[in-house]
Amino acid sequence: MTLASCRETVRTITVSNTLDFARQEMVEVVLDDSLCSVVEPMVLLDAAGKEVAYQKTYDGKMVFVADVPANGSSDYTLHFGKTPSPIATVATGAVYPNRVDDIAWENDRIAFRAYGPALQASGEKAYGYDVWVKRVEEPVVDVRYAQELNTVTLAQIAQLREEGKADEADALYQSVSYHVDHGNGLDCYKVGPTLGGGATALLVDGKIIYPYCYKSCDILDNGPLRFTVRLVYNPTEIAGKQVTETRLITLDKGSQLNRTIVSYEGVDDTMVVVAGPVVHHAGGGNYIVNDEVGYVAYQDPTDNPANGNGDIFVGAAFPMQLTSAQLELYDEEEAAARGAYGHVLGYMSYKPGDQLTYYWGAGWSKWGFADFATWADYMCRAAQSARTPLTIE
Repeated sequence: MTLASCRETVRTITVSNTLDFARQEMVEVVLDDSLCSVVEPMVLLDAAGKEVAYQKTYDGKMVFVADVPANGSSDYTLHFGKTPSPIATVATGAVYPNRVDDIAWENDRIAFRAYGPALQASGEKAYGYDVWVKRVEEPVVDVRYAQELNTVTLAQIAQLREEGKADEADALYQSVSYHVDHGNGLDCYKVGPTLGGGATALLVDGKIIYPYCYKSCDILDNGPLRFTVRLVYNPTEIAGKQVTETRLITLDKGSQLNRTIVSYEGVDDTMVVVAGPVVHHAGGGNYIVNDEVGYVAYQDPTDNPANGNGDIFVGAAFPMQLTSAQLELYDEEEAAARGAYGHVLGYMSYKPGDQLTYYWGAGWSKWGFADFATWADYMCRAAQSARTPLTIE
Protein backbone atom coordinates (compact mmCIF):
# COMPACT_ATOMS: atom_id res chain seq x y z
CA MET A 1 0.00 0.00 0.00
CA THR A 2 1.11 3.58 -0.65
CA LEU A 3 0.39 6.56 1.56
CA ALA A 4 0.22 9.31 -1.04
CA SER A 5 0.33 12.16 1.47
CA CYS A 6 1.10 12.58 5.16
CA ARG A 7 -0.53 15.96 5.48
CA GLU A 8 -3.65 14.50 7.05
CA THR A 9 -3.50 14.23 10.84
CA VAL A 10 -4.71 10.62 10.95
CA ARG A 11 -4.79 7.85 8.33
CA THR A 12 -6.49 4.48 8.76
CA ILE A 13 -4.84 1.23 7.62
CA THR A 14 -7.05 -1.85 7.26
CA VAL A 15 -5.35 -5.24 7.08
CA SER A 16 -7.51 -8.14 5.83
CA ASN A 17 -7.08 -11.90 5.95
CA THR A 18 -9.05 -14.30 3.71
CA LEU A 19 -7.63 -17.51 5.21
CA ASP A 20 -9.40 -19.56 7.88
CA PHE A 21 -6.74 -19.08 10.59
CA ALA A 22 -5.58 -16.03 12.49
CA ARG A 23 -2.30 -14.47 11.39
CA GLN A 24 0.42 -12.39 13.00
CA GLU A 25 2.65 -11.18 10.18
CA MET A 26 4.83 -8.26 9.20
CA VAL A 27 3.05 -6.01 6.71
CA GLU A 28 4.48 -3.26 4.53
CA VAL A 29 3.12 0.22 3.81
CA VAL A 30 4.97 2.30 1.21
CA LEU A 31 5.79 5.85 2.33
CA ASP A 32 6.13 8.01 -0.76
CA ASP A 33 5.89 11.48 0.80
CA SER A 34 9.15 13.10 1.98
CA LEU A 35 7.54 14.38 5.18
CA CYS A 36 6.40 10.86 5.94
CA SER A 37 9.58 8.99 5.23
CA VAL A 38 12.16 11.42 6.54
CA VAL A 39 10.93 14.27 8.71
CA GLU A 40 7.55 13.89 10.34
CA PRO A 41 7.22 11.61 13.41
CA MET A 42 4.34 9.13 13.47
CA VAL A 43 2.60 6.94 16.03
CA LEU A 44 0.78 3.76 15.00
CA LEU A 45 -2.16 2.56 17.13
CA ASP A 46 -4.30 -0.57 16.96
CA ALA A 47 -8.10 -0.56 17.28
CA ALA A 48 -7.85 -0.60 21.09
CA GLY A 49 -5.63 2.49 21.06
CA LYS A 50 -2.48 0.56 21.98
CA GLU A 51 0.75 1.74 20.35
CA VAL A 52 2.20 -0.65 17.75
CA ALA A 53 5.93 -0.71 17.03
CA TYR A 54 7.02 -0.02 13.45
CA GLN A 55 10.22 0.40 11.46
CA LYS A 56 11.07 2.46 8.39
CA THR A 57 13.04 0.34 5.94
CA TYR A 58 15.80 1.03 3.44
CA ASP A 59 13.36 0.86 0.53
CA GLY A 60 10.91 3.49 1.79
CA LYS A 61 8.43 1.32 3.64
CA MET A 62 6.89 1.27 7.09
CA VAL A 63 6.67 -2.29 8.47
CA PHE A 64 4.78 -3.52 11.51
CA VAL A 65 3.40 -6.80 12.84
CA ALA A 66 -0.33 -6.99 12.14
CA ASP A 67 -2.60 -9.23 14.22
CA VAL A 68 -5.52 -10.28 12.01
CA PRO A 69 -8.33 -12.76 12.80
CA ALA A 70 -9.36 -15.63 10.55
CA ASN A 71 -11.49 -14.45 7.64
CA GLY A 72 -11.42 -10.96 9.09
CA SER A 73 -9.67 -7.62 9.25
CA SER A 74 -7.92 -5.31 11.72
CA ASP A 75 -7.74 -1.52 11.68
CA TYR A 76 -4.71 0.56 12.59
CA THR A 77 -4.45 4.34 12.73
CA LEU A 78 -1.36 6.35 11.85
CA HIS A 79 -1.14 9.63 13.79
CA PHE A 80 1.25 12.23 12.37
CA GLY A 81 3.16 14.77 14.43
CA LYS A 82 3.50 12.47 17.45
CA THR A 83 6.72 10.86 18.67
CA PRO A 84 6.70 7.05 18.90
CA SER A 85 7.98 5.16 21.94
CA PRO A 86 11.46 3.58 21.82
CA ILE A 87 11.63 0.02 20.45
CA ALA A 88 13.84 -2.82 21.64
CA THR A 89 15.93 -4.31 18.83
CA VAL A 90 15.12 -7.95 18.11
CA ALA A 91 16.06 -8.32 14.41
CA THR A 92 19.73 -7.63 13.83
CA GLY A 93 22.93 -8.97 12.29
CA ALA A 94 26.59 -8.30 11.54
CA VAL A 95 29.60 -9.52 9.59
CA TYR A 96 32.29 -11.21 11.71
CA PRO A 97 35.64 -10.92 9.92
CA ASN A 98 37.36 -12.54 12.92
CA ARG A 99 35.29 -15.69 12.18
CA VAL A 100 36.16 -16.08 8.47
CA ASP A 101 33.70 -13.38 7.32
CA ASP A 102 30.53 -14.99 8.66
CA ILE A 103 27.37 -12.95 8.21
CA ALA A 104 25.08 -13.88 11.11
CA TRP A 105 21.63 -12.55 11.88
CA GLU A 106 18.70 -13.24 14.21
CA ASN A 107 15.30 -12.18 15.48
CA ASP A 108 13.39 -12.96 18.68
CA ARG A 109 12.88 -16.60 17.63
CA ILE A 110 15.88 -18.00 15.75
CA ALA A 111 19.32 -17.18 14.27
CA PHE A 112 21.16 -17.97 11.04
CA ARG A 113 24.48 -17.44 9.29
CA ALA A 114 26.04 -17.66 5.85
CA TYR A 115 29.72 -18.09 5.10
CA GLY A 116 32.03 -15.53 3.54
CA PRO A 117 35.15 -14.99 1.42
CA ALA A 118 37.68 -15.84 4.12
CA LEU A 119 36.16 -19.27 4.64
CA GLN A 120 36.16 -19.97 0.90
CA ALA A 121 39.82 -18.90 0.73
CA SER A 122 40.60 -21.41 3.49
CA GLY A 123 39.27 -24.27 1.36
CA GLU A 124 36.75 -25.42 3.97
CA LYS A 125 33.64 -26.84 2.29
CA ALA A 126 30.63 -25.11 3.83
CA TYR A 127 28.05 -24.00 1.27
CA GLY A 128 24.55 -23.59 2.66
CA TYR A 129 22.87 -21.68 5.49
CA ASP A 130 23.65 -22.47 9.10
CA VAL A 131 21.00 -22.52 11.86
CA TRP A 132 21.59 -21.29 15.40
CA VAL A 133 18.78 -22.17 17.78
CA LYS A 134 17.86 -19.85 20.63
CA ARG A 135 15.35 -19.78 23.49
CA VAL A 136 15.40 -16.14 24.56
CA GLU A 137 13.89 -13.17 22.75
CA GLU A 138 16.84 -10.79 23.09
CA PRO A 139 19.80 -10.85 20.66
CA VAL A 140 22.45 -13.46 21.47
CA VAL A 141 24.65 -13.85 18.39
CA ASP A 142 27.10 -11.05 19.21
CA VAL A 143 27.59 -12.42 22.73
CA ARG A 144 28.19 -15.93 21.42
CA TYR A 145 30.87 -14.76 19.00
CA ALA A 146 32.53 -12.62 21.68
CA GLN A 147 32.80 -15.61 24.01
CA GLU A 148 33.85 -18.13 21.35
CA LEU A 149 36.51 -15.86 19.81
CA ASN A 150 37.90 -14.18 22.93
CA THR A 151 41.65 -14.06 22.30
CA VAL A 152 42.56 -14.17 26.01
CA THR A 153 40.47 -17.30 26.58
CA LEU A 154 41.80 -18.95 23.43
CA ALA A 155 45.36 -18.28 24.61
CA GLN A 156 44.56 -19.82 28.00
CA ILE A 157 43.12 -22.92 26.34
CA ALA A 158 46.22 -23.26 24.14
CA GLN A 159 48.50 -22.84 27.16
CA LEU A 160 46.65 -25.52 29.11
CA ARG A 161 46.95 -27.94 26.21
CA GLU A 162 50.65 -27.17 25.88
CA GLU A 163 51.04 -27.98 29.57
CA GLY A 164 49.29 -31.31 29.08
CA LYS A 165 46.18 -30.24 30.99
CA ALA A 166 43.69 -31.48 28.43
CA ASP A 167 40.78 -31.85 30.85
CA GLU A 168 41.15 -28.28 32.10
CA ALA A 169 41.48 -27.00 28.54
CA ASP A 170 38.35 -28.88 27.49
CA ALA A 171 36.40 -27.55 30.47
CA LEU A 172 37.41 -23.96 29.71
CA TYR A 173 36.48 -24.38 26.06
CA GLN A 174 33.09 -25.87 26.97
CA SER A 175 32.41 -22.87 29.24
CA VAL A 176 32.60 -20.40 26.35
CA SER A 177 31.78 -22.41 23.21
CA TYR A 178 28.66 -21.56 21.22
CA HIS A 179 28.35 -25.28 20.54
CA VAL A 180 27.19 -25.62 24.17
CA ASP A 181 23.86 -24.33 25.47
CA HIS A 182 24.62 -21.79 28.20
CA GLY A 183 20.96 -20.98 28.68
CA ASN A 184 20.09 -19.15 25.46
CA GLY A 185 20.55 -21.90 22.86
CA LEU A 186 23.51 -22.97 20.72
CA ASP A 187 24.94 -23.92 17.34
CA CYS A 188 24.19 -27.62 16.89
CA TYR A 189 23.45 -27.76 13.15
CA LYS A 190 25.70 -29.35 10.54
CA VAL A 191 26.08 -27.74 7.10
CA GLY A 192 29.19 -28.95 5.25
CA PRO A 193 29.18 -29.07 1.42
CA THR A 194 25.35 -29.05 1.21
CA LEU A 195 22.48 -26.53 0.99
CA GLY A 196 22.29 -26.52 4.79
CA GLY A 197 19.13 -24.94 6.14
CA GLY A 198 17.57 -24.30 2.73
CA ALA A 199 19.82 -22.44 0.29
CA THR A 200 19.07 -22.19 -3.44
CA ALA A 201 21.04 -23.78 -6.26
CA LEU A 202 20.72 -24.22 -10.01
CA LEU A 203 20.09 -27.73 -11.28
CA VAL A 204 22.05 -28.68 -14.42
CA ASP A 205 21.64 -32.10 -16.05
CA GLY A 206 20.00 -33.34 -12.87
CA LYS A 207 22.89 -32.27 -10.66
CA ILE A 208 22.95 -29.52 -8.02
CA ILE A 209 25.46 -26.77 -8.81
CA TYR A 210 26.35 -25.85 -5.26
CA PRO A 211 27.02 -22.18 -4.52
CA TYR A 212 30.08 -21.56 -2.36
CA CYS A 213 30.44 -18.52 -0.10
CA TYR A 214 29.17 -15.01 -0.70
CA LYS A 215 31.50 -12.58 -2.47
CA SER A 216 29.98 -9.32 -1.22
CA CYS A 217 27.57 -8.46 1.57
CA ASP A 218 25.47 -5.32 2.06
CA ILE A 219 23.34 -4.96 5.20
CA LEU A 220 20.32 -2.83 4.25
CA ASP A 221 18.08 -3.01 7.35
CA ASN A 222 19.45 -3.67 10.82
CA GLY A 223 16.50 -3.60 13.18
CA PRO A 224 14.74 -3.02 15.32
CA LEU A 225 12.03 -5.19 13.73
CA ARG A 226 13.51 -6.22 10.36
CA PHE A 227 16.92 -7.35 9.18
CA THR A 228 17.73 -7.30 5.46
CA VAL A 229 20.97 -8.26 3.73
CA ARG A 230 21.96 -8.52 0.06
CA LEU A 231 24.46 -11.29 -0.69
CA VAL A 232 26.16 -11.56 -4.09
CA TYR A 233 27.85 -14.90 -4.72
CA ASN A 234 30.98 -15.76 -6.63
CA PRO A 235 30.33 -16.45 -10.33
CA THR A 236 29.92 -20.09 -11.35
CA GLU A 237 30.67 -21.35 -14.84
CA ILE A 238 27.60 -23.03 -16.35
CA ALA A 239 27.61 -24.14 -20.00
CA GLY A 240 30.59 -21.89 -20.67
CA LYS A 241 29.00 -18.79 -19.11
CA GLN A 242 29.63 -17.02 -15.83
CA VAL A 243 26.46 -17.06 -13.73
CA THR A 244 26.19 -14.83 -10.65
CA GLU A 245 23.56 -15.38 -7.97
CA THR A 246 22.16 -12.56 -5.80
CA ARG A 247 20.05 -13.14 -2.69
CA LEU A 248 18.04 -10.53 -0.81
CA ILE A 249 17.33 -12.04 2.62
CA THR A 250 14.84 -10.55 5.08
CA LEU A 251 14.10 -11.77 8.62
CA ASP A 252 11.24 -10.14 10.55
CA LYS A 253 10.30 -10.07 14.20
CA GLY A 254 8.26 -13.11 15.22
CA SER A 255 8.98 -15.21 12.14
CA GLN A 256 10.85 -18.52 11.98
CA LEU A 257 11.42 -17.98 8.24
CA ASN A 258 13.56 -15.74 6.06
CA ARG A 259 11.94 -14.26 2.96
CA THR A 260 14.53 -14.56 0.20
CA ILE A 261 14.45 -13.09 -3.30
CA VAL A 262 16.86 -14.82 -5.68
CA SER A 263 18.05 -13.70 -9.11
CA TYR A 264 20.75 -14.81 -11.55
CA GLU A 265 22.89 -12.77 -13.91
CA GLY A 266 24.25 -14.60 -16.95
CA VAL A 267 21.32 -16.99 -17.39
CA ASP A 268 19.79 -16.81 -20.88
CA ASP A 269 17.58 -19.94 -20.87
CA THR A 270 14.88 -21.25 -18.56
CA MET A 271 16.54 -23.24 -15.77
CA VAL A 272 15.54 -25.27 -12.73
CA VAL A 273 16.30 -23.84 -9.29
CA VAL A 274 16.02 -26.02 -6.18
CA ALA A 275 15.85 -25.04 -2.53
CA GLY A 276 15.46 -27.01 0.67
CA PRO A 277 17.24 -28.38 3.74
CA VAL A 278 19.91 -31.05 3.93
CA VAL A 279 18.94 -34.51 5.23
CA HIS A 280 21.00 -36.11 7.99
CA HIS A 281 19.03 -39.37 8.32
CA ALA A 282 19.78 -42.43 6.21
CA GLY A 283 16.68 -43.07 4.12
CA GLY A 284 15.26 -39.61 4.74
CA GLY A 285 13.98 -39.74 8.31
CA ASN A 286 10.93 -37.65 9.22
CA TYR A 287 10.05 -35.29 6.36
CA ILE A 288 7.19 -33.85 4.29
CA VAL A 289 7.19 -32.71 0.67
CA ASN A 290 4.02 -31.03 -0.58
CA ASP A 291 4.10 -29.49 -4.04
CA GLU A 292 0.35 -28.74 -4.00
CA VAL A 293 0.40 -26.41 -0.96
CA GLY A 294 4.03 -25.50 -1.63
CA TYR A 295 6.34 -26.50 1.22
CA VAL A 296 8.94 -28.98 2.42
CA ALA A 297 9.76 -29.81 6.05
CA TYR A 298 12.28 -32.02 7.83
CA GLN A 299 13.18 -33.05 11.39
CA ASP A 300 16.95 -32.85 11.84
CA PRO A 301 18.67 -34.84 14.61
CA THR A 302 21.18 -31.98 15.29
CA ASP A 303 24.93 -32.29 15.47
CA ASN A 304 26.04 -34.38 18.48
CA PRO A 305 22.49 -35.47 19.41
CA ALA A 306 23.78 -37.39 22.45
CA ASN A 307 24.38 -33.99 24.10
CA GLY A 308 20.64 -33.53 24.58
CA ASN A 309 20.35 -30.82 21.94
CA GLY A 310 16.84 -31.86 20.92
CA ASP A 311 15.75 -31.66 17.28
CA ILE A 312 15.96 -28.82 14.79
CA PHE A 313 12.99 -28.47 12.46
CA VAL A 314 13.82 -26.98 9.06
CA GLY A 315 11.78 -26.20 5.98
CA ALA A 316 10.98 -24.01 3.00
CA ALA A 317 7.72 -22.49 1.71
CA PHE A 318 7.10 -21.42 -1.88
CA PRO A 319 4.64 -18.74 -3.10
CA MET A 320 4.88 -19.92 -6.71
CA GLN A 321 3.58 -23.22 -8.09
CA LEU A 322 6.36 -25.76 -7.80
CA THR A 323 7.25 -28.05 -10.66
CA SER A 324 7.97 -30.72 -8.04
CA ALA A 325 8.78 -31.31 -4.37
CA GLN A 326 10.64 -34.44 -3.36
CA LEU A 327 13.26 -36.18 -1.27
CA GLU A 328 16.52 -36.48 -3.20
CA LEU A 329 19.04 -38.90 -1.68
CA TYR A 330 22.74 -39.09 -2.54
CA ASP A 331 24.34 -42.29 -3.68
CA GLU A 332 26.68 -43.96 -1.20
CA GLU A 333 29.82 -42.28 -2.48
CA GLU A 334 28.40 -38.74 -2.43
CA ALA A 335 26.82 -39.27 0.98
CA ALA A 336 30.22 -40.18 2.39
CA ALA A 337 31.88 -37.17 0.74
CA ARG A 338 29.27 -34.66 1.94
CA GLY A 339 28.60 -36.08 5.39
CA ALA A 340 24.86 -36.13 4.68
CA TYR A 341 22.27 -38.22 2.86
CA GLY A 342 20.54 -35.74 0.54
CA HIS A 343 17.92 -32.97 0.65
CA VAL A 344 14.18 -32.37 0.67
CA LEU A 345 13.71 -29.97 -2.21
CA GLY A 346 11.23 -27.71 -3.92
CA TYR A 347 11.79 -27.39 -7.68
CA MET A 348 11.18 -23.98 -9.28
CA SER A 349 11.35 -22.78 -12.87
CA TYR A 350 13.57 -19.73 -13.43
CA LYS A 351 13.42 -17.54 -16.54
CA PRO A 352 16.07 -14.94 -17.42
CA GLY A 353 15.34 -11.69 -15.62
CA ASP A 354 13.06 -13.36 -13.06
CA GLN A 355 13.17 -12.94 -9.33
CA LEU A 356 12.22 -16.02 -7.31
CA THR A 357 10.78 -15.44 -3.84
CA TYR A 358 10.62 -18.21 -1.25
CA TYR A 359 10.84 -18.64 2.51
CA TRP A 360 13.21 -20.84 4.49
CA GLY A 361 14.02 -21.25 8.15
CA ALA A 362 13.94 -23.37 11.27
CA GLY A 363 12.53 -24.04 14.74
CA TRP A 364 13.69 -25.97 17.78
CA SER A 365 12.08 -28.74 19.83
CA LYS A 366 13.31 -27.03 23.03
CA TRP A 367 11.61 -23.69 22.30
CA GLY A 368 8.24 -23.34 20.65
CA PHE A 369 7.82 -26.60 18.69
CA ALA A 370 7.02 -29.67 20.74
CA ASP A 371 7.15 -32.10 17.82
CA PHE A 372 7.41 -32.44 14.06
CA ALA A 373 3.63 -32.26 13.64
CA THR A 374 3.66 -28.78 15.18
CA TRP A 375 6.41 -27.68 12.81
CA ALA A 376 4.67 -29.23 9.78
CA ASP A 377 1.52 -27.28 10.66
CA TYR A 378 3.57 -24.08 10.93
CA MET A 379 5.13 -24.69 7.50
CA CYS A 380 1.78 -25.54 5.91
CA ARG A 381 0.28 -22.29 7.18
CA ALA A 382 3.38 -20.36 6.12
CA ALA A 383 2.98 -21.72 2.59
CA GLN A 384 -0.71 -20.81 2.50
CA SER A 385 0.08 -17.33 3.80
CA ALA A 386 2.82 -16.87 1.19
CA ARG A 387 0.32 -17.70 -1.58
CA THR A 388 -2.48 -15.60 -0.05
CA PRO A 389 -0.88 -12.43 1.33
CA LEU A 390 -2.66 -10.14 3.76
CA THR A 391 -4.24 -7.22 1.89
CA ILE A 392 -3.87 -3.60 2.99
CA GLU A 393 -6.13 -0.64 2.36
